Amino acid sequence: MSASSAPQPVKLSLPLVYQQKLFEELRKEDELVILARGLGLVRLITNLLHSYDAAGNNLIVLVNAEDRENAWIGEALAEHTAISMSPKARGLTVVNTDFTSVGTREKMYAQGGIFSITSRILVVDLLTNLLNPETITGIIVLHADRIVATSLEAFILRIYRQKNKAGFLKAFSDNPDPFTVGFSPLATMMRNMFLRKASLWPRFHVQVAQSLEGKKKAEVIELEVPMTDPMREIQTAIMECVELSIHELKKENTGLEMEDWNLDSALTRNFDLMVRRQLEPNWHRVSWKTKQIAGDLTVLRGMLQSILALDAVSFLQQLDTIHAAHKPAPGTTRQTESPWLFSDAAQTIFETARQRVYSSKQKAGPNSTIESLKPVLEEQPKWAVLADVLEELDRDLYFEPAVRDDSNGTILIMCADTDTCRQLRDYLQTMHIRPRTAKKVEEVYDPEEDKPSGAFLMRRKLRNYLNWKREFAQVNNVLFSENQKALSGAVDPRLPQARGRGGGAPANKRRRVRGGGGIGSNPSRHENGSIIQHFEKPNEVADLMSEIQITEDDAGGQAAEELITFTTTTAADPLEDMDDYYQLYDMQDLVVIHAYEGDQDEHVLEEVKPKYIIMYEPDASFIRRVEVYRSSHNDRNVRVYFLYYGGSVEEQRYLSSVRREKDAFTKLIKERASMSIVMTTDSHVEDDPESAFLRTINTRIAGGGKLKATKATAQPPRVVVDVREFRSSLPSLLHARSMVIVPCMLTVGDYILSRNICVERKSVSDLISSFKDGRLYAQCETMFLHYKNPMLLIEFDQNKSFTLEPFADLSGSLRSVNPENAGANDVQSKIVLLTLAFPKLRIIWSSSPYETAEIFERLKTLEEEPDPIAAVRAGLGEGESPEDGVNEGKGVGINGGTFNMEAQEMLGKVPGVTPKNIRNIMAEAENVREVANMEVEELGRLVGREAAGKIVEFFKKDVLEDHSG
Repeated sequence: MSASSAPQPVKLSLPLVYQQKLFEELRKEDELVILARGLGLVRLITNLLHSYDAAGNNLIVLVNAEDRENAWIGEALAEHTAISMSPKARGLTVVNTDFTSVGTREKMYAQGGIFSITSRILVVDLLTNLLNPETITGIIVLHADRIVATSLEAFILRIYRQKNKAGFLKAFSDNPDPFTVGFSPLATMMRNMFLRKASLWPRFHVQVAQSLEGKKKAEVIELEVPMTDPMREIQTAIMECVELSIHELKKENTGLEMEDWNLDSALTRNFDLMVRRQLEPNWHRVSWKTKQIAGDLTVLRGMLQSILALDAVSFLQQLDTIHAAHKPAPGTTRQTESPWLFSDAAQTIFETARQRVYSSKQKAGPNSTIESLKPVLEEQPKWAVLADVLEELDRDLYFEPAVRDDSNGTILIMCADTDTCRQLRDYLQTMHIRPRTAKKVEEVYDPEEDKPSGAFLMRRKLRNYLNWKREFAQVNNVLFSENQKALSGAVDPRLPQARGRGGGAPANKRRRVRGGGGIGSNPSRHENGSIIQHFEKPNEVADLMSEIQITEDDAGGQAAEELITFTTTTAADPLEDMDDYYQLYDMQDLVVIHAYEGDQDEHVLEEVKPKYIIMYEPDASFIRRVEVYRSSHNDRNVRVYFLYYGGSVEEQRYLSSVRREKDAFTKLIKERASMSIVMTTDSHVEDDPESAFLRTINTRIAGGGKLKATKATAQPPRVVVDVREFRSSLPSLLHARSMVIVPCMLTVGDYILSRNICVERKSVSDLISSFKDGRLYAQCETMFLHYKNPMLLIEFDQNKSFTLEPFADLSGSLRSVNPENAGANDVQSKIVLLTLAFPKLRIIWSSSPYETAEIFERLKTLEEEPDPIAAVRAGLGEGESPEDGVNEGKGVGINGGTFNMEAQEMLGKVPGVTPKNIRNIMAEAENVREVANMEVEELGRLVGREAAGKIVEFFKKDVLEDHSG
């Protein structure tokens, strides 16, 4: 279908100048648009889609859209259709499940419209010609920053551009960082998407700045909140631990590029992933200590966020959990304490965190020296500031009635995540409730009593924490006793036996500690120097619980005067309180608490129409969304309160994110200025596949000559591929080598290269799991039944080492050094056993998908082309039609029915289920739960007695059963 030459007049919702300019650009030509985050990318895309949808005779494909984006775009298109009253508009159709049958999809494509299709379904439909690329009006790609040369999206665009030169292609991204990594990254990614022009729109773009900084500018009030001294001490100590961990990593790995391994980079969002990515190729060679530190960086960076986001009690509970997680597992001889736990900074973290919650005091009494605990319960500094802001807004609304405008007068509080939303909801509901801690002699008005406080909330959290700690201590004691029993009887044959009964050093070799053993006798550390987990004594807990017992005021306290609306996916309020919760309130009486959700925040602003916005945590993209919202509406006044902790990691992370985005756009502008014309044709794929093939069989054909097709007796190279293999990048690379890809639902093998060659592809992780459940043995049996030359392809990741060493048992446990277990779990040993069972099995070792594509090309030389119908029929039972499995972009069909791919693959992993008998099970049972509840007699009629026994045994197996023996 071709686009209408005279587009229908439609109503658009693009009020700002830069949005209109960008829309006009997109209607004229194909380009890659990189827009700063928060400037309304989804709004632009929905208006663009509506302009094509209103014409009514277009077939538009939306690629790489997430579920929430599909929901929002679909709703926005429906609104546009209603406003424009376009009779030909059809809205968005989402094709994202395996339940959509082939016939249904073919009819939908023939009718036209706008379709959001998942990449796996789309690539199969294009290859099978179910969706003819020539009929597509255009493709719109979202999240262009994720498209690399081996991705499915790049494969889809290559097929589209080979067969459709006239259709449009537009790509969008709001993340400039990936376009600045590597050598000429912008040109490379544009080449992957077959685009020649890039359009850059940063926040400092002239037209963007003029649109957002005019007369209708939002009023922003910055509130710098000082951290408490304990919070600052803990943050400094965590930063010291991060610096120590980075120093240890540098010392252990000297051959890596470490320019970005510093404290400033550690504050970025993905620093731990960056370190892990650099260590990945040599992950099997790095020391156990390095692996431990790489994991510790994630934990420490999470603690930096938690000290600011969590309250004092929740943070202490998180520290207890982290400390317990680093204890040695029962039965192991390896000490798993992290290096940072041995530092003085770690001592500061744990001690100061406890002092924020409770402190010790001397009991009153004659000659009493027994210490007890008293609650401190330090509150988050932002709580008081938030309460002051809400009180100020109440005063303004009461004494100075606002000028009536189109806003609802709602107060919107934005947080980083749902946990913070829940915390603020609880605080606002209880901040005016006073716990009665002592009887007063006379009632005296105290102005401090009327101030909002989190005492009620913190006392409740401390009660819950102490109850949790009691149960936690019991579990810890049980695990510790098991650990001691396992270690006391364990002997590591690799270590020399300790001399003497005690196993310690001789008396004359023991280290002397200056000053009477101040360090060696420290009760808060183990003998090896790591911190001992702190558990309160029973009498201390009893005293502390008596201090914070529930009083009559606590039990009978009512919620805050305002209704707190918690707009996140949490459990609903109890139904017995329907009269309290289900009432009609004015919008100006509401306080809405919401978490940042990216583009969805624009939808929140349009729905809520807030007059006051409190940003509890900084977010650069949301500030821009508020700017766009305010500039787009003349009749809506907005006041924004921007809260942040001064001198904190939170402030540094916000500033660094703004700086990184600005630097990324600067690099892109420089590269685009010096970039030559991007060649949008793939150098590996010729425009005419027939000419390319004929040139390979006759080297005397020059550029101007052409051999008649009738003289060519051979066919273009063809590979039959199982549809489940499109999760990998190999089909795309085979297609790039001018091979014809035929997707089918195969029962035997993954790739059929010829009538005799069948290849079962395994990644290393899949290989290990196939050995564990015995699936690979059954697959090899079926391949030998139907093919002359079965092959097992073991494919490694191109970014990792080409060796099986990382998957050997190097855990250091006693089982790994036991001679009886030597080789039992070794991958190499199992491969040897497989070759002994199948001597004629060929094993192909490939270092990457690129190497695999080259190997397949060589194997196909002088071989007959495969027959897709025969490949699908192989392994099928009697009475089953091969057409049921051909050209299916989903599950295997029987009598026109379809199966859920996820459930089918899950069932295929069960011991006793084979590619042959799985069809009988799926024809009989409706879901996996029904299969799990079947008895041996029922399954025996479907799969045989022996296989039925294995299936039943698997589903009735205890998950806590120990298989170590």
